[in-house]
Amino acid sequence: MTPLDALPLRPELRGRTPYGAPQLQVAHRLNTNENPHPLPAELLATLGEALGHAALELNRYPDRDAVALRTDLAAYLSRGGERVEPAQVWAANGSNEVLQQVLQAFGGAGRTALGFTPSYSMHPIISAGTGTAWVDGHRRADFTIDPAAAVAQVREVRPDVVFVTSPNNPTGTAVALETVTELYDATEGVLVVDEAYAEFARTGTPSALTLLPGRPRLLVSRTMSKAFGMAGLRLGYLAADPAVVDALQLVRLPYHLSSLTQAAARAALAHTDALLATVDAVKEQRDRIVATLPSLGLTSVPSDANFVLFGRFADAPAAWKALLEHDVLVRDVGIPGWLRVTAGTPAETDAFLTALGEVAPDHRLGD
Repeated sequence: MTPLDALPLRPELRGRTPYGAPQLQVAHRLNTNENPHPLPAELLATLGEALGHAALELNRYPDRDAVALRTDLAAYLSRGGERVEPAQVWAANGSNEVLQQVLQAFGGAGRTALGFTPSYSMHPIISAGTGTAWVDGHRRADFTIDPAAAVAQVREVRPDVVFVTSPNNPTGTAVALETVTELYDATEGVLVVDEAYAEFARTGTPSALTLLPGRPRLLVSRTMSKAFGMAGLRLGYLAADPAVVDALQLVRLPYHLSSLTQAAARAALAHTDALLATVDAVKEQRDRIVATLPSLGLTSVPSDANFVLFGRFADAPAAWKALLEHDVLVRDVGIPGWLRVTAGTPAETDAFLTALGEVAPDHRLGD
């Protein structure tokens, strides 16, 4: 077998490993932040009908610009009170493809992206894939962003693309809109607020969608993989100034969203209330995990997402392995002393907390 190093690979990709969480056969898989609740029966019926109708014209290319889907997504985003027009919305195969298109349009060779790490690990990976230089932004010891320090770094680096993940993955906490505003004012490039977990935010946490008017370089990305429970669909989207959507159409591949994907996404959006009905149940399990950790001698980072970053451990990889031996798979995100767990069903939370009760005494810091 030819080794990878024997190929004429781009220098900045040498030594890298592909993104991905372990996909292991375990009883309780709580490492990829999926919504654990099955799709409602009424949606499954609608999906079957919608996909069957779309299949009748699979010999034809799909709507290249996904106008009907973007109209439905705009209506969903407008439910929060901020009016979003279809011309402001763009969709692609998962939010990762949306972000890749952003970097293709606004990053690239000779340009720089900056994100405040630890954060979503795909941001630097997509940057490398598009030939965009990456700079790590700084966070406080509690994983929050210091607005003054962040603004100073943005002004020093002068990045072409700035990423702010809110709620942040893997730490979970939302970023204050005042911080987003200060970062926007500090940069001449585009500012991407990655809101993949926005629907799980604690009550009263505002979305950066409210900041869009008058800010043509502000982009807010979302996904249907999390709160909508449609991870297998691979549908992400963003809202921004219509000029940004025009820019992304310069780099998107022809007919990038299949007819089946568009039909399935529209069917799901027609059942928004039923799909989002599980959000409160997920948040309840998240808060239950947070409330139980102190009794186990552990702590967590305040979470606005459907997961919890918990610790502290003397050796996080060893604690991860010990939980796996109890048939519970969580995520080692590479932060010393910390692991991340997805809020699952009540039964999955029971299994996780029981296993953690067995594991914690031997692995928590200080014991």
